[in-house]
Amino acid sequence: MPQPHEWRPHHLRLAVTAAGVALWAWNVDSDLLTMDERGFELWGLKWSDTATFEELSSHIHPADRDRVRAAFAATRAVLGFYETDFRILIGDEIRWIAARGQGEDVGMVGRTMFGIFLDVTGRKQAEEGHELLAGEMSHRVKNLLAIASGLTAITSRTAASTADMAQELIQRLTALGRAHDLVRPLPNGQGAAALMGDLFSVLLAPYYDLGAFSGRIRVAVERMGVGEKAATSLALVIHELATNSMKYGALSKPTGTLDVSSASDVDHVSVTWLERGGPTVEPPESAAGFGSNLVKRSVTGQLGGSIHYDWSEEGLIVTLRMNRARVVA
Repeated sequence: MPQPHEWRPHHLRLAVTAAGVALWAWNVDSDLLTMDERGFELWGLKWSDTATFEELSSHIHPADRDRVRAAFAATRAVLGFYETDFRILIGDEIRWIAARGQGEDVGMVGRTMFGIFLDVTGRKQAEEGHELLAGEMSHRVKNLLAIASGLTAITSRTAASTADMAQELIQRLTALGRAHDLVRPLPNGQGAAALMGDLFSVLLAPYYDLGAFSGRIRVAVERMGVGEKAATSLALVIHELATNSMKYGALSKPTGTLDVSSASDVDHVSVTWLERGGPTVEPPESAAGFGSNLVKRSVTGQLGGSIHYDWSEEGLIVTLRMNRARVVA
């Protein structure tokens, strides 16, 4: 029969290194921390025999610093194992660190407590991504319900009979479904997602597809391809602008119009979203909501550009400036 493996000190070191674990020892009287080489590397510090807690604290994110100090001070009163997650700053880089150990003086040797630091940046980034996705999905569902309600009200004003209303509403909701399909990542390998003009036309189709909306939306943009990386971001922006227009802007009134045009140079393409004939618009008084933040993040991040809002008395004007290379990538 196979014999149990005999663990030797260097075997333990190999296992600790493979797991990316940094070891630390904290003298509760002198407040000095001793770490292994991995610990100093994790904290972005040069190797030294010891480090003070204040030296480490200077690298902790300001928003977490007081909490971490309090957590370390309280570890001796903690019953059993504990884990504290916090952020540290290494230049412009943010890392998430988990400090783990056992409280209530268990395992204390010579007034020294022992524990580990573990880099959990990847896990935290994944959690933040899931939270963003959950918020985006919640926001999108609310928007879709608001759009469906608005389309129902508009269709009821223009339909001659219940049957006509049902048919028109189904067609508009179907168009809305086609638009919604574009507001998500494309599978890899599909190449260019669409022409920019087609992207705008499909996403705006639910609002001018039939009846009183016919001819009220005009799209005249440069003929250029939109890459699969930029398609979702641009679709999110268009979808958000159209939703807000349907709720509060030109598309909320039978007389409202929307003109989408573009201008470009070698490095950038600018799209102008011009609303006219709707209700009087005013800048929002409260801080930007999730949708506005999502648009800003999409434009400045994925599209490498900027977005400007002009709340004129005649109607909203939005100027979307994008990096050409980012759009076609």
